[in-house]
Amino acid sequence: MMWAFRIVLVGLSLQHVCLAQPLRTRQQIPDLDALPDVTTQLQQQIDDNDGSLVLVGAEHFRITSPLIFDLAKVGAAFVGATKGATLVMDGPGPALRFVGSHEGTASPRSFKPATWNERMPIIKGIEILGAHPLANGIELQRTVEATITQIAVRWCRHGIHLVDRNRNVTVSDCHLYENSGIGVFLDDVNLHQINVSNSHISYNREGGIVVRDGNVRNLQVTGCDIEGNMPADESATNTANILIDVSGSANDRSKSIAEISITGCTIQHSANYSAPEGRTTAPGGANIRLAGKKIYPINSVTISGNVLSDTTVSVDVDYAHDIAINSNNFFAPKPHNLRVSNSQRVVVNGNTFNPRQFIRPGIISFTNCADCILSASTLHRFDTPDGAVILDHCSGFLLNALNLSDCESGIVLRHTSDTTIANCRVTRLAAGANSVSAGDSNSRIHLTGNAFSAPVELAAGALK
Repeated sequence: MMWAFRIVLVGLSLQHVCLAQPLRTRQQIPDLDALPDVTTQLQQQIDDNDGSLVLVGAEHFRITSPLIFDLAKVGAAFVGATKGATLVMDGPGPALRFVGSHEGTASPRSFKPATWNERMPIIKGIEILGAHPLANGIELQRTVEATITQIAVRWCRHGIHLVDRNRNVTVSDCHLYENSGIGVFLDDVNLHQINVSNSHISYNREGGIVVRDGNVRNLQVTGCDIEGNMPADESATNTANILIDVSGSANDRSKSIAEISITGCTIQHSANYSAPEGRTTAPGGANIRLAGKKIYPINSVTISGNVLSDTTVSVDVDYAHDIAINSNNFFAPKPHNLRVSNSQRVVVNGNTFNPRQFIRPGIISFTNCADCILSASTLHRFDTPDGAVILDHCSGFLLNALNLSDCESGIVLRHTSDTTIANCRVTRLAAGANSVSAGDSNSRIHLTGNAFSAPVELAAGALK
């Protein structure tokens, strides 16, 4: 049956994106509706061959309901193809659903002997296209050592969807592109040990890699290109290229996220490049957003060696502890490079911050934070009169070896205490700007070893 969608594919509002994907697939495969539905035949092959599905011969395989791999019955499963085959999901749900029986942790002592018969389901070397608004790519439930490699998922809702409980997942060398939902979705899942590497995750409109609630530890994201995973128009959004979010379970201590490493990635778009000057694509979007909660903040996250650009706020941290943000390149913020709130022990070291070809505020702000360090970084050409670096209701900070150049303003402190600004250089500020501004609402502010080309406005009360 043809989908009679009359949708303009440029400048879609978010609510229409899900409907547009089936149309894209049918444009790609004009004779799709003439292709036979091979769901029953492929499911029979899976069941008859102990969980092995090898797509042979045809270029496109059309299915209308999920192909189910019941690992307790078929054991270790394999999906592949003899050449570049495309699986077209022309119905709701995942094209491939893997259901295991593991109820334990990653500890060897928690494994039942039968679980090892289900180990390492492999999905390799195929493309999945969505031809239904609610089509997904791959779903994993209670699996162990699932390995997804050399897979492309386009025009579905979610690309890779992890639910319930999984352990020791590997996603590598994949292309998750222009799905209406999320690229890699950890959906209220109990999951320890997952590596996402060497993949392109782009233009998934509800987020690139999203962890929402659940109990998650040991997520490594390495060597990926993650771009434009938010609305493609001026729709406001809270999503991000990488979104770690437990804010929806504010009173539930059983749901918590910790031990994450995001290294060596390019993470960018969209705010500046996709919109005319004066307008913003996906306002509110972030490159990396940690949305924690008061009773169990997100903990132990390393963000290192990445290129981060072109979103409303590049890195956004709320209710998080023990976060290291090191050796990254930030550019094209609109307006924030870094926004941290309600957090403790955040270390920001060795980064470069530069709007590059744009004129942007580039703000770095901390609000209601304690015992943080901002150090050894360059801050260039921040176009904001309200403070290049702003500490508001903070305590126990060290600002050290910062090099601020050609900014509209310097360092601004409000309601902040027990803070040292040392060995910083501030030069070529806008006329009338202060290198440091700290009024009577502050206390125990210490300045030492700095080189300031503009005045310091330090109230007497701020020294006490």
